[in-house]
Amino acid sequence: MQHRAYIEALESLGLEVTVLAPDSRFPDSTFVEDVALCTPRVAVITSPGEVTRRGEEKEMEGVLGLFYDRLETIQLPGTLEAGDVMMTGSHYYIGISGRTNREGATQLISILEKYGMTGEAIELEGLLHLKTGVSYLEDDLLLMRRQLADHPAFRKFRKIQVPPEEAYAANSVWINGTVLVPSGFPQTRERIEHAGLKTILLDVSEFAKLEGGLSCLSLRF
Repeated sequence: MQHRAYIEALESLGLEVTVLAPDSRFPDSTFVEDVALCTPRVAVITSPGEVTRRGEEKEMEGVLGLFYDRLETIQLPGTLEAGDVMMTGSHYYIGISGRTNREGATQLISILEKYGMTGEAIELEGLLHLKTGVSYLEDDLLLMRRQLADHPAFRKFRKIQVPPEEAYAANSVWINGTVLVPSGFPQTRERIEHAGLKTILLDVSEFAKLEGGLSCLSLRF
């Protein structure tokens, strides 16, 4: 039911949604964001750092081939999960985490530069993925946990800080002027709306049990 509500929210904001069939071989495969990065110019098939997820990216390659003429791939020993990649226009921030290593980030930066985009790697501590702690809400506005607020890489941005007790809500998703926000975090919603953005609340409590957030559940391009 929560997944269906998520799909309906995406559709209500003008997106066409392709729903993939369940794959019992990969119990984490509902978190489709991690296995590919979709940019305006190329799709990048990632190399999951979590060993149990390796193989998901091969299935995604076939799907994205229906939408993209150009596909690139991150190769081992590089690891990269796209939950660690945040797009801000044509520049991409790549978190070095337990799932994404320096080699994977270097490969991605090379791919981005090949297609006229840029990227930079930043070290993370205490976060599963970069987008566990920060989301780009367009127009140079970041929604972020306090631990990232003073990071020098984000100095130029305007910032909305998520209260520590609502840290999970840092993973919210901007779509066509509206922000999808996990339900149960009223202060975060209020701060986003105070910044002039509309919000839609979604219950993703079942996905939160597996450390999954709103952005994890879709590839948006």
